[in-house]
Amino acid sequence: MNLPWDLFLGRVRESGAYTTDKETESVVRAVLAALGAQLEGEVRTDLAAQLPLRCKPLLLDPLPATRPMTPTEFVAAVTLLIDGATEETARWDASAVLTTVADCVDSQLVQQMLVQLPPGYGLLFGHPVHT
Repeated sequence: MNLPWDLFLGRVRESGAYTTDKETESVVRAVLAALGAQLEGEVRTDLAAQLPLRCKPLLLDPLPATRPMTPTEFVAAVTLLIDGATEETARWDASAVLTTVADCVDSQLVQQMLVQLPPGYGLLFGHPVHT
């Protein structure tokens, strides 16, 4: 499913209980940029194709990471990308965005992402078991 940007943001806003569209957009941009750096090849481009068009540069423009980040390192990276974030709020933010992503794309793509990412990301995507 390829939702329009406004509907995607609305879902993230509801999931994360954010108070403004500006806050929601800031969180989405940070989390998707961090995720884009972690994904490779077709998984990365397929994700960009299945999300709203505005997500494409967020996912494809970051340089690929030099090594895979653990979920804890991913949350720490997101913390640095969001003004005023703490590790706890960044974990919340990452989960709000990634569970929305998981709900908006093909379930097979979600599984491919979880296989490509280090163990433990399933919880951030709302999938308690890494497959």
